Amino acid sequence: MTRQKSFKNTVRSRMAETGESYTAARRRILEKQAPDAPRTGAQSGAGEASEGIGAHRPAAVAERTGRSWEEWFALLDAWGATARDHTEIARHLVREEGVEGWWAQSITVAYEQERGMRLPGQMSDGTFSVTGSRTVAVPVQRLFAAFADEALRDRWLPGAGLRVRTATEPKNFRADWEGGGLLVAGFTAKGEAKSHVGIAHERLPDAEQAARTKAYWRERLAALKALLEEEG
Repeated sequence: MTRQKSFKNTVRSRMAETGESYTAARRRILEKQAPDAPRTGAQSGAGEASEGIGAHRPAAVAERTGRSWEEWFALLDAWGATARDHTEIARHLVREEGVEGWWAQSITVAYEQERGMRLPGQMSDGTFSVTGSRTVAVPVQRLFAAFADEALRDRWLPGAGLRVRTATEPKNFRADWEGGGLLVAGFTAKGEAKSHVGIAHERLPDAEQAARTKAYWRERLAALKALLEEEG
């Protein structure tokens, strides 16, 4: 397994465990590797490293990179960044401007959003990802079974048409979604009779589908909680 693939798997595992977006999960992992990186509480699905301008105070950006958002955008405009892809822009910032890798990714995503090259929730490959989470007053094994046991799953997630890839009790669950995308779920015990599930629905084709999927999971996770807590 390549280092890049291993890192992506680590990010996805954290997403499943915490319910964070890919962006937030990746940021937290990078923060642990680089303690001086900024910490923010904002969450969205906007790309690989940053939620854009709103994720960082202007003073923090200037302090850490030597330039303000507006200065970075003007510099990238002059370089012709609107005609470049995500990897080219980030690599240019690292190699030619001396920006640290984490901040290079943050600036790149912010620039892409500011110039209309990337929408909130959009990954660099053009697909979208949404997340959701719920704490349920049942043991973690029961919560895991609600995903892994087909009969139980059909009671709160009817017609989903999942093709299970992996299911490791009671930690994580991965499945292809018949309607499109990949479902990743992670489970955490919060005590003997309380547990948490975080889901990420990845590889969605567009922003409209992402919005519908976000609303769908909000409704379905509420139904999951009601079903399990009613039955105890």
